[in-house]
Amino acid sequence: MANTSAKPAFLQWYEPHHQKLVRYCRSRAFGVMAAEDLVQEAVLATLANWENIKDHDKLLGYMIGVVNNLVRNHRRRAPFRAQWDEQQLQALESRLGDAATALDISYLLKAIDQLPAKQAEALQLYEISGFKIKEIAALQQSSEGAVKTSLSRARQQLRQTLAEDGRRLSVGERLSIYASVLL
Repeated sequence: MANTSAKPAFLQWYEPHHQKLVRYCRSRAFGVMAAEDLVQEAVLATLANWENIKDHDKLLGYMIGVVNNLVRNHRRRAPFRAQWDEQQLQALESRLGDAATALDISYLLKAIDQLPAKQAEALQLYEISGFKIKEIAALQQSSEGAVKTSLSRARQQLRQTLAEDGRRLSVGERLSIYASVLL
């Protein structure tokens, strides 16, 4: 664990990023674990490694990487994928109150999971968490053009994947509903 003198320095760097991290955690944690638990685990893991982080200006990017790893590890430890899918669908249904829309969003989340990691991350940061393209480029250490390309390819892949499910909602409608569920 980090020494007690590192905690005030960490909190000073972390505080301006808190709301963005919480919003991103909500998009990544839904149906997997409680968003508050994910935020707490990410903060604790980052604080424990605070003295090893060389560039504190990239703290938010580091923490998003921690969140992605935590979710990946949690899913890997889940006993059965089918059980996770059912829990996620039930959580969506309880938040939306509409089984058909919950199923549409469930298909969207499965399709996002099939995207390449950078595309999925860019899509979640932009469409669901409300980050600007410039911020995503800084987080992913790429150009704004590369982020726009990733977003375009992600949307195109989602449209193709979701066209096959025969559901009634478009990709944009599903993304906006999912983002509103997380607020």
